[in-house]
Amino acid sequence: MSRGKRYKTEEIIKILREVEIYTAKGQPAEQAIRSCGISEQTYYRWRKEYGGINIDQAKRFKEIEKENQRLRKAVSDLTLDKLILEEALSGKY
Repeated sequence: MSRGKRYKTEEIIKILREVEIYTAKGQPAEQAIRSCGISEQTYYRWRKEYGGINIDQAKRFKEIEKENQRLRKAVSDLTLDKLILEEALSGKY
């Protein structure tokens, strides 16, 4: 079973803006959403997550998420090393 297309953050923001433009011109929201090729559920989920941010903010957010993930891994590795050293010093190896 194939899942739908995976959109990049920039593409999602552009689609959200397109829907805003269509609805500002008087087109019903449901029709504007369908004309962009996505479901209403997807639109409202994206709007909840990405609504109100621009592309630069989204890129920065992704960079920060990656950095956070890298730091979490470093902390977990150091914690494991610390536990191993404490165990070795206590003589329980």
